[in-house]
Amino acid sequence: MSLRRIAIIANPLSGRGSNARRRQELLGLFDFFIQEAKSKGVDVQFELFETTAKGASVATGEAIPGSGSYLARRAAEDGFDVVAAAGGDGTVGEVANGLVGTSTALAVLPMGTGNDFSRAVGLGTDLEAAVRCAVFGEIKWIDLGKGPKGFFINIAGCGFDAVVAREINRGFKMLRGTAAYLAAVIKTLVGFKPVEISIDVDGDVHQQKAMLCAVANARCYGGGMMVAPNASWVDGLLDVVVVGDVSALEFLRAFPRVFKGTHLSHPKVSSWRGKVIKIQSAEPLPVLADGEDLGETPIQFEIHPKCIKFVGP
Repeated sequence: MSLRRIAIIANPLSGRGSNARRRQELLGLFDFFIQEAKSKGVDVQFELFETTAKGASVATGEAIPGSGSYLARRAAEDGFDVVAAAGGDGTVGEVANGLVGTSTALAVLPMGTGNDFSRAVGLGTDLEAAVRCAVFGEIKWIDLGKGPKGFFINIAGCGFDAVVAREINRGFKMLRGTAAYLAAVIKTLVGFKPVEISIDVDGDVHQQKAMLCAVANARCYGGGMMVAPNASWVDGLLDVVVVGDVSALEFLRAFPRVFKGTHLSHPKVSSWRGKVIKIQSAEPLPVLADGEDLGETPIQFEIHPKCIKFVGP
């Protein structure tokens, strides 16, 4: 009988605190699929670990004791085959950082606010499907993006979208997912102006005024908004999507197209693909990756192909 050892790393604060309330649901699903696995000749064992500290490894590259990154690294060292991140995109990014350089695979359990990486890989917000995937899924290598210090699994961005993400982190506690993102978008539009930026994609330089610049390893953020619909976490490239000099009204009119990924055909939207992305701006712009604050421009991102193992559907 083959063996799969799974460490579940749960962030009790994910999903506006709902993660802690859903613990029994999560454990019940694992117990159910473990019995199914035994009938198929697979012995699945799991242990649950809860984060006790907020990590910032995406920004700092450091694993703070008690953080998702720290617990993931410990689990890999202890010989677990899979580490399942039970939380939102921030938790997934933390755990991914802890697994870089190990042979332990990442699994995603969507129990956060946006769950965008889970959406990108086809699991959506279906926790039952995600647990089944963690138990039975296929292990493959995936890419990670890298900022100045840490790695990101989903999307980095500067300008308008980074300001929106900061607003979400600061408030909107009664809202989740897309609703929280929309509220932050409307608030941020008041007073935000496009800024002159320079984007170097593998040596090809583009200069323009821009509302935002997204550097994507995966397709969506903000609870399902497909800002980079052509991005892939297995192609060895980062997708760059820039929204140019548009008015607030024009932005709002075009904004619904991002839910289907059809905004790339808009005349004020540009996109490129590359391995090394350098961004400079006429004035400092905030930068975030996987929801973590990386500071301000100038900044550089690069792709790290086949960086960690991942348990996919």
